[in-house]
Amino acid sequence: MSTSQGGRATATPAPGSRRACRRRAAPGNAGLRLLVPQALVVAVLAGGTTAFVADDKAVTLRVDGAPRTLHTFADDVAELLAEEGLAVGARDLVAPGPRAALVSGDEVVIRWGRPVDLTLDGRSRRLWTTARSVDEALRELGVRVEGAHLSVSRASAIGRDGLTLDVRTERTVTFLADGRERTIRTNAATVAGALDRAGITLRGDDTTSVPLDAFPRDGQTVTVLRIRDGRETRDETVPFRTLRIHDATLFKGTEVVSRQGRHGLRRVTYRLRTVNGVRQKPRKVKEETVRAPVTQIVRVGTKAAPTSVSGADHLNWGALARCESGGRADAVDPSGTYGGLYQFDPGTWQALGGTGRAQDAPAAEQTYRAKKLYVQRGASPWPHCGRRLYR
Repeated sequence: MSTSQGGRATATPAPGSRRACRRRAAPGNAGLRLLVPQALVVAVLAGGTTAFVADDKAVTLRVDGAPRTLHTFADDVAELLAEEGLAVGARDLVAPGPRAALVSGDEVVIRWGRPVDLTLDGRSRRLWTTARSVDEALRELGVRVEGAHLSVSRASAIGRDGLTLDVRTERTVTFLADGRERTIRTNAATVAGALDRAGITLRGDDTTSVPLDAFPRDGQTVTVLRIRDGRETRDETVPFRTLRIHDATLFKGTEVVSRQGRHGLRRVTYRLRTVNGVRQKPRKVKEETVRAPVTQIVRVGTKAAPTSVSGADHLNWGALARCESGGRADAVDPSGTYGGLYQFDPGTWQALGGTGRAQDAPAAEQTYRAKKLYVQRGASPWPHCGRRLYR
């Protein structure tokens, strides 16, 4: 049953009800008991929300210069990269490092490594860089680009796949030409290009001390070789050869020229070259035979020469030889008529069976034929020295 008091309805508890008695006895305590559990629930929920908010971090992730802000519960950089599915390698840049702790407001930078096939002043190698442009990479590598030649623009971007880059820096090269020294600054790829830059012209067979297609190095000195060619023709003697034939009809030690040799003649053309005015060794470029040489034939005796002649062996032939020729088998008198140990004239020598000239025969043969002459004519062939035979 309820009654209205001041516009509010109230319930009248039944007699004997303990719950009603407690509420009536202490209406203020009953309200407090209802509020305490609700306050505890609110406090727990409020504490959990605070911890949740504290773990959430707002960080900036900048990948190859492109930034984006994101919220993460990652404790360090490595966890953040794993959440974002970003795998980095040894050639990539991560700042701060993977083990660095994260707090809200941090910035994490990733720059991917890129291969650059660099040819610098003729020397090639592969490099890795995190630079995103050619200009940045060159500055990172410390390459001097003022006055240099680049195969691509300095502003060109370097993609993840990298690029090929040819750089020729400006170098100092000195040329020595025509008695003058010229030093230039050049980024030419070859000595020929640098030579043209120096205003030096090669003509004909002119060349340089360094190959024209070589790469000109910084500080290098190159000499220009002015070459002048000419021709010269000369007639030259071709010596004859000698053929020696054994002859059993001639005594040993006797040699007879049966055919006189004759020199040949050849015409030779030489290339004459001067380098910077200095004459070089002539080089043969053409040869023709004008007259062939004639081989000389010599008959060489193999027959054993006799030494004994009856009636003359006992005479002093040595004394006669010393008187006539000084004991020299090849002696010839001043007129050229008489020769040998005993000064035979050619007619007498050949009449006695000798061949050629007496002075060309062995001493034993000369003595043998002198004995034969004595048997025929006595000592008369030697009017001044003949008496020495008897001493």
